Amino acid sequence: MTNEASLYACLYVREFPAQSLLRLRPELRGAACVVMTGEVPSEKVCSLNTKARLAGMKHRMSRVEIETFANPIIMRRSTVAESMTKAALLEVAGSFSPQVEDRSEDTAFLCGIDITGTRSLFGPPEQLGRSLITQIRASGMSASVAVSTNFHTAVSLAKGFSRRASVQVVALGEEAAALSSLPLTVLAVSDTQLETFASWGIYRLGELATLPEKELISRMGQDGKRLRQMAAGSLPHLFQAAEPVFRLEDRLELDSPLDVLESLLFGIAMMLDQLIARVSARVLALASVTVTLDLEGSGTHERTVRPALPTNDKQLWIKLLHLDLEAHPPRAAILAVGLRADSGSTSKVQLGLFSPQLPEAGRLDITLARLSALVGEGNVGSPALPDQHLPGSFRIEPFTLPSGDATITASPMSRVSLRQLRPPEPIAVMLKDARPKSLRFRTRRYVVEHLYGPWFASGAWWSRDRYGMEQWDLDARSEDGSLLCCCVVRDRVRNRWQMEALYD
Repeated sequence: MTNEASLYACLYVREFPAQSLLRLRPELRGAACVVMTGEVPSEKVCSLNTKARLAGMKHRMSRVEIETFANPIIMRRSTVAESMTKAALLEVAGSFSPQVEDRSEDTAFLCGIDITGTRSLFGPPEQLGRSLITQIRASGMSASVAVSTNFHTAVSLAKGFSRRASVQVVALGEEAAALSSLPLTVLAVSDTQLETFASWGIYRLGELATLPEKELISRMGQDGKRLRQMAAGSLPHLFQAAEPVFRLEDRLELDSPLDVLESLLFGIAMMLDQLIARVSARVLALASVTVTLDLEGSGTHERTVRPALPTNDKQLWIKLLHLDLEAHPPRAAILAVGLRADSGSTSKVQLGLFSPQLPEAGRLDITLARLSALVGEGNVGSPALPDQHLPGSFRIEPFTLPSGDATITASPMSRVSLRQLRPPEPIAVMLKDARPKSLRFRTRRYVVEHLYGPWFASGAWWSRDRYGMEQWDLDARSEDGSLLCCCVVRDRVRNRWQMEALYD
């Protein structure tokens, strides 16, 4: 058994504030966009896209300077959007290796991935790097990947990469040669150290690596030794892996207040694409989606949609969210929209050879959503008995799938069928010693032969809806000899008798 040399891949996303905002705004990618930070009126540009850079816009420009250009798109920096984008990128990196180290900077995302021993899963390093870039581009962002046996070499190459090649792989022993042409700014160098190196005529890593180590330490201390080792590709690194938290969240901030729900669905569709791609990578499905709308006036509007079965059908989710928001519209204009989802196992349905075709779960969910919009949200579902004794009481619960196979055990006892009357029919009852002696039901008079009861039920005594019931089961015979087996109830609050049910 041989020990395999360590191998690291570094993922670098430059202009992270701008890319995190534009990944859900594809219509703006062809425009010159800048991201401002700071307090008004001293706002400065902290990030910009390629179109803005080609137009002449630069970092640290003020809003007044940016507005002198033709049709710039100015956006505010969003730490919430950056946090959610960062979590998604770490999740993508974690799909290639569980060993991921986050080394993000202020305006750039940077992470190292320990890919030692992954060749049998993802192929050679070049193929792994291309697969990683493909997934990043699918999320609407651009990035660079560098692979090396030295961690700091991979970091420096990713930060100083050539735009012609998004994946770079450095063989063992060629670290110094690969780093020699890179500027000093790819290292963690302070402004003071840059000035010192500039006074010595040092601008490239290759020039720094050739400096005598002892003389450099005497002038710059241990920082000088560390920078020289990084420039030569020989600085060791203690990998500090942290497992990213799996959270299905995304957020889109709008440029102006929005009143039309149909226009909001386009942004929701973009976020659903991201969430479905992330949950599908784990062989899961979306079980529920919660939409949170930030409204004008510091208000929020939150709705949760939960279909019968977890699904990754994007069109189904859009239709369900649309129907729910139409039935429960926000009370003010929308400033931002956020999605939060819960994952679940993908659904599997086993059909028999001769069993009838079941309705599609997605079509059933849409039908239920449309019915809820027509008759009210609380009026569609399955009936359930409440925890009370009031006859005829029930509540509506949402449809849920059974947790397991239903088992029905046959009872050896014979049972009698009961036909309940809806609504109960009024009857006249003659009493003897507070017990029914005879009754008149549907124009016929019956004499009680056998009597069972009474059974009492009461509740809600603290409100106007209080009730008190007295139930009797009896056998009665009419004048022509016909037998009546029934259940009669006396309303003790209103003092009236009713025929509740008939025994067959």
